[in-house]
Amino acid sequence: MLRRRVDATRLDEAIAQASESLVALQHPDGHWVFELEADVTIPSEFILLQHYFGRVEPELQARIAKYIRATQGADGGWPLFHGGALDISASVKAYFALKAAGDPVDAPHMARARAAILAGGGARRCNVFTRILLALFGEVPWRAVPVMPVEIMLLPNWSPFHIAKVSYWSRTVLVPLLVLMALRPRARNPLGITVRELFLEPPEAVRDWIGGPTSSPLSVAFGMLDRLLRVAEPFFPADARRRAIDKAVAFVTERLNGEDGLGGIFPAIANSAMMFDCLGYAPDHPGYASALASLRKLLVLDGERSYCQPCLSPVWDTALACHALMEVEDIRLEATIRRALDWLETKQVLEVVGDWASARPGLRPGGWAFQFENPYYPDLDDTAAVALALDRFGSSRYRVAIDRAAEWVIGMQSRGGGWGSFDADNTHFYLNHIPFADHGALLDPPTADVSGRCLSFLTQIGYGRDHPAVAAAIDYLRAEQEPDGSWFGRWGTNYIYGTWSVLTAFNSAGLPADSPEVRRAVDWLVARQHKDGGWGEGGESYWTGGPHGEAPYSTSSQTAWALLALMAAGEVGNPAVARGIAYLVESQDEDGNWDEPWYTAVGFPRVFYLRYHGYRAFFPLWALARFRRLSRGNSRQVPFGI
Repeated sequence: MLRRRVDATRLDEAIAQASESLVALQHPDGHWVFELEADVTIPSEFILLQHYFGRVEPELQARIAKYIRATQGADGGWPLFHGGALDISASVKAYFALKAAGDPVDAPHMARARAAILAGGGARRCNVFTRILLALFGEVPWRAVPVMPVEIMLLPNWSPFHIAKVSYWSRTVLVPLLVLMALRPRARNPLGITVRELFLEPPEAVRDWIGGPTSSPLSVAFGMLDRLLRVAEPFFPADARRRAIDKAVAFVTERLNGEDGLGGIFPAIANSAMMFDCLGYAPDHPGYASALASLRKLLVLDGERSYCQPCLSPVWDTALACHALMEVEDIRLEATIRRALDWLETKQVLEVVGDWASARPGLRPGGWAFQFENPYYPDLDDTAAVALALDRFGSSRYRVAIDRAAEWVIGMQSRGGGWGSFDADNTHFYLNHIPFADHGALLDPPTADVSGRCLSFLTQIGYGRDHPAVAAAIDYLRAEQEPDGSWFGRWGTNYIYGTWSVLTAFNSAGLPADSPEVRRAVDWLVARQHKDGGWGEGGESYWTGGPHGEAPYSTSSQTAWALLALMAAGEVGNPAVARGIAYLVESQDEDGNWDEPWYTAVGFPRVFYLRYHGYRAFFPLWALARFRRLSRGNSRQVPFGI
């Protein structure tokens, strides 16, 4: 790779263009919110949900179907992320939705999809959640679904399986789903759409639907338990079932969250709507109507082509946009940033004691959620990112909010020194072996990226390395470093993201740039720079044996993470940084943005990937502005936690 110099004038122009573009997207009240795109499962489920209720909107359905067709892969199926391989579950849902929308089965795209699904083993190979959907439509028998009795709601806190022992997203999805699995409603399906042609053998003839997610003895034991529960469930007392359903409904109703919906995520919201429906609630019942309204809030209505988002990300987007704009160091941006931070301050959760208190009773709330409103489920990553921005812009102005956030973050640290996203010590790993857990995302254990963000926050506001929370976090992150020098990225793809998160934290904590862990990480990042000067990493990296920090393409957001990581490690003068900055400058479009069709974030590794449309707007700007400030300033030390 050749050394490339960055023209100072062009750098200034690139930063100015990107800043202007980002500022133009701010909403009047101060927040930013960008589209959040997943794979076709969510838009497909939106179409199928309308057929489930028997209330189809033809125009909206046609627009979403157009989106689904446009995302079909070259192999005939649908991937989990841009350019990925066919995923059976996503492809079955997409095919089902298109057929429900009126696409003829002999249309070329449908024939290719069907052939690809059958070549992959057919719809029998779908994951548990897809099989539940198929069971609701009568396409597979209910014995294709693992037994999850609604009586789980009555178990005491100390029981091996209690809803407090699973992650927030699993909890909010599962509770209304337990009611559906108990009552087994049937989709109205007014057109009588079926997808029997996607099975290599009749679903009724399959005898081994339930298999453990792993080959471990524990998974085998849970499989045996599933068979016992299947025999015993019909004999459960009716009174206990009624009480369990009532408790599930009360759980959902308490957390409905207005127009932002249960947990602020599509699967939980959809399940809550179906739960109310199967219990006989009228569509205008406040709870049912609220769920239906929150589903519509997730729609992106873009001309003739529309889709449904998995959730909304205004707090995350606004915090990161503020970090990028603060890095520009332009006094003309101060009013814009202040308006955004004032909006964020109002979103701090100060009154509601959420589900996290099950593991940390007595701790005062003080975090931020990801969505507009989601008070039962603030998360550590958003909390740290917001508080870091508040502190950098005006620590005295926002001191009360910052101190309250620090109290909550410290209180939510897990025993091993790290932080999970929504809960503390959510490490009941035996639950990953139950048949229902084939998606591999039932739990919320500590991760390096979230832990790095929390460490960055605490050290930026003055907590020293001798503080117990800081010392434990550093030890945790050192232990989590991969043999090649990188760190795993749970919420961003993947090792580039994780390594950025940790190197910024180590810098903030005052670890020397020449420390062994920092040097190994720097060497790893530099070795993965592409010839064009950028960095890229694909969703394939989440599979065992997948490439670490590699892809046949470069992306603007991942290049920015690598650059921010290197600069935090004291490498602003490294030729690799100059090449990366040149890549960003040269790949910027005439509107001051970057084209990024790739998915550089993840919901659940190997199952659900995300494309934040805002990442290409604020991360490249952030990296460019930081490079300018460090290369022209009196110090090359990054003075901030992120």
